[in-house]
Amino acid sequence: MKKYLLIFFGLILSTTFAREKPKIILDTDFGGDADDLGALVMLHNFMDKGECDLLAVMNWSNEEFAVAGIDAVNRFYKHPDIPVGTRKDGIKHQEWTYGKAIADNFYHELNNKTAEDATTLYRKILSRSKDSSVTIVTIGPLKNIENLIRSKPDSISKLNGKELITKKVKEFVIMGGRFPKGKWEWNFDGGMPGVTKFVIRNITVPITFVGAEIGEKIKTGEILNTTYPKTPLYVGFLYFSTHAPWMKKYYNGKIINNPSYDQAAVLYAVRGGVGKFWDKIENGYCQPGNKGGNVWVESKKSNHSYLKLKMNPGKIAGLIENIMLNRFVNANNSDTR
Repeated sequence: MKKYLLIFFGLILSTTFAREKPKIILDTDFGGDADDLGALVMLHNFMDKGECDLLAVMNWSNEEFAVAGIDAVNRFYKHPDIPVGTRKDGIKHQEWTYGKAIADNFYHELNNKTAEDATTLYRKILSRSKDSSVTIVTIGPLKNIENLIRSKPDSISKLNGKELITKKVKEFVIMGGRFPKGKWEWNFDGGMPGVTKFVIRNITVPITFVGAEIGEKIKTGEILNTTYPKTPLYVGFLYFSTHAPWMKKYYNGKIINNPSYDQAAVLYAVRGGVGKFWDKIENGYCQPGNKGGNVWVESKKSNHSYLKLKMNPGKIAGLIENIMLNRFVNANNSDTR
């Protein structure tokens, strides 16, 4: 009888741990590519299904309407209280990005000037979080993370930024680079030489890299042509298809399929899927260069790992589209951690 009780309670414990919701901070270069919008919408829909908590959205972009667009998305999906932090330097308008198109069509209250400084907001959220409880998902360049690492003790916390990360963060999910090697990738560059190298060298908690080679095979977006147009998702993807310099030359009157770099990172952060969607390569570490390149160095196991696509990318694309559109029929049958 004792043996069966132990098995019973063991099953309860394993089920409890499997259902633990990730507590996510999303760090995004919103507006530069439609995949950031898709990733944010996915997180809202995951929250509604009880699969994660979105603690905050941090904006890397200094585009004038990026914060307004993020806030409009948060409010449209009925999560108006999600805080938004941003970099405060060099705000400028870029006509081809979709933040203004979303802000012009949907209610918002925040903008780049009224949103909180990203470093301050990071420190507030991490300081009040449980130890090893936060997952930071970066789907843009890493300047906000560098600023956090370099932050000093203050009235918010007696810990510096690096200490806060070490104590409070469970995992970084970094969409960036190419694996096992690549010459250049935007999120590892961002026009800010040396930032990626500094960040990766100063993070000691686990990092899972989701390289560009994964997302570029998973194409999503065209399905939005058949959906209700009065949503931020539709407006943003359409504007991106018609205005982004590398997209508009292919525009044929409809939303165009686009690589799902950032949606793949969010799917891993919430659902895991190792062994089903992708395999995890662990024996080595990521060595970034100064100009957006990187190489995977094989060695003994470190705190670094990267994902290698396993499932047919078309099937993953279908799953991502269902989650973006809040169509969760059969979606919860996917493997979790």
